[in-house]
Amino acid sequence: MSPEEYGDKYSDHLIEEYKLYVEMADRVSQRRDQSNRFYVALLGALAAILVIAARFVLSDNGEVAAFMAAAFLASGAFGAILSVIWFLNIRSYRTLNSAKFKVIHELEKKIPFDGYAKEWDILRPQDGSSKYLQLTKVEQFVPILVFVIFLGLTAGYSAFLLFA
Repeated sequence: MSPEEYGDKYSDHLIEEYKLYVEMADRVSQRRDQSNRFYVALLGALAAILVIAARFVLSDNGEVAAFMAAAFLASGAFGAILSVIWFLNIRSYRTLNSAKFKVIHELEKKIPFDGYAKEWDILRPQDGSSKYLQLTKVEQFVPILVFVIFLGLTAGYSAFLLFA
């Protein structure tokens, strides 16, 4: 809609929409951070359960050892599944934020200074010499690493129990 069609308050409302959109993009980033903290806490608790279970299994205390071996395997599998969910969650937040910033860039075309667009121009020069690594790309490696650790420990320990 053109400013003429909209009326007198076009610029004022555009700025308010822009401010709101920037705030909402920031909130998505905050929610992603809270989500990451949740997964770290939950997976940390699972790791603690695995350590406790391993100790009881290695003590070879009959029924307790058998139960704890099952708890170990279940916790490891659950940790691997949670890692996959965490990874997908990060990708979802990344996609959502990317879409929000595309809208912000469109809004910036209608205001005097396009700060976010300029920032991306600086971070990603046309010659491809960018030294900037997006946080969400780095962030995605953590759940992959945790997945490999949980799966590796669980599979390795299962093999140990089967062949020991």
